[in-house]
This record gives sequence, C-alpha cells and structure tokens, in this order.
Amino acid sequence: MLRCVSYRERTWRLLRGELLVGEVEVDGSDFPWLNGRFVAGPGYAAVRPWFDESLAALEAEEFERFEDAYAPIGRELTLVAPDAGPVAEFLLHIEGGRAWFRWSDEAFDGE
Repeated sequence: MLRCVSYRERTWRLLRGELLVGEVEVDGSDFPWLNGRFVAGPGYAAVRPWFDESLAALEAEEFERFEDAYAPIGRELTLVAPDAGPVAEFLLHIEGGRAWFRWSDEAFDGE
C-alpha cells in the first residue's frame, strides 16, 4: 500500500548501509513515478556503473540484462522517504543530474 503523503518537492536519500549515495530533490511526478534533481553523495562513484548499465539495458529493451544489472541496486541500496523512513521496494534510474523512481511499502507485483 502506498503512503498517502505528498512527496513532491521533498528530498529522498539513497543509502548503501550508512553511506550516503545521493539525494533526489523531487520536483515533479507522473504517477507512479517521482522525478527530480540528483545530488551525488560520497558513495555514488562506487555504484554509478550499476545505474549506467541498467539504464543502457533498459533503453536497448534488453530486459533480462536489465534485471541482472539492476539486481545489485535493489539488493545493496536503500531508498529513504522524507519523514517516513526506508521503503520496502523501489525502482530508481539516474542519468546525469536527474533521477526518476517509483516505490512501494510492499514488494512490487510478481515478486
């Protein structure tokens, strides 16, 4: 179930353990996606290749490759909602200084 809270114009944090990977300053939405400016943190350089590879696979419509490339993102990173804490599941893309994502309090359908 999605939380009934407005997250527009709010900052979400992306963590790897306690290390800040980056922040997404939400400035728009297209349900179920939120999007915003991505500000890299000290942990981003180590995980950037995961985002680059997963986005390249998605754009090439190589969905099995995408799932393999995205797996460490879902396994190693935590998306933290403003004022609400970590979300159960998310799908996040980062390209340059922009990020877009969807999230849920529960696992996505089919998992």
